[in-house]
Amino acid sequence: MALITGASQGLGLHIARLYAQRGVGLILTARGREQLDQAAHELAQTTDVVALPGDVADPMHAERLVATGLRYFGHIDVLINNASELGPSPMPQLETLRAPDLERILQVNVVAPLRLIQLVLPGMRSRGDGLIVNVTSDAGVQAYPTWGGYGSSKAALEHLSRVLAAELEGTGVRVFVVDPGDMNTAMHQAAEPGIDLSQLPTPDAVAPAFVELLDNRTSPFGRFEAQRLVSAPA
Repeated sequence: MALITGASQGLGLHIARLYAQRGVGLILTARGREQLDQAAHELAQTTDVVALPGDVADPMHAERLVATGLRYFGHIDVLINNASELGPSPMPQLETLRAPDLERILQVNVVAPLRLIQLVLPGMRSRGDGLIVNVTSDAGVQAYPTWGGYGSSKAALEHLSRVLAAELEGTGVRVFVVDPGDMNTAMHQAAEPGIDLSQLPTPDAVAPAFVELLDNRTSPFGRFEAQRLVSAPA
């Protein structure tokens, strides 16, 4: 069973579609109820699906998500922390980024993933197996003007992931960080309004990398560039 955040559209939805084809049960969440319901209806034709709309930054929603998944499926094998907060659009430079906006970015992109990790880890530890995938960005390692708030949050998420993997060594729980690369998505369009993104890959071209990771047991930690994974020769 996989818990996927930000699953109503874009990359999260395409990951869910591929997992459904593998017969993986799904618990899905996103803020938009209508889109999430549509996604759940589609995927329920292929696998067992539970969909709960809500904000991953809300501690009560996070607890409800995990409790529902455990009640319905009995276990959570995979956590995909895909939901992200970009911040104001168009994105401001750091000298004008408001503190409340930065706090919101950090709550969604760093605090919420850690909270969900903490909730699913006891079950993963007890089974000696589990996969945690945190979706990052090259903005977390490269200095792009106006991407400071978002990039800082992804840098924090990456380091959190590395420390977590070190703490979980020997438990059977794997922690992977995945950079999907530039994609033609609504979120990227919001980041750079008016820019032509038509030449960029769409999420369906990137999502197969997340399927490959299900079977990757070579290391308890890894940082992957999704577009390189899916373009690598078989």
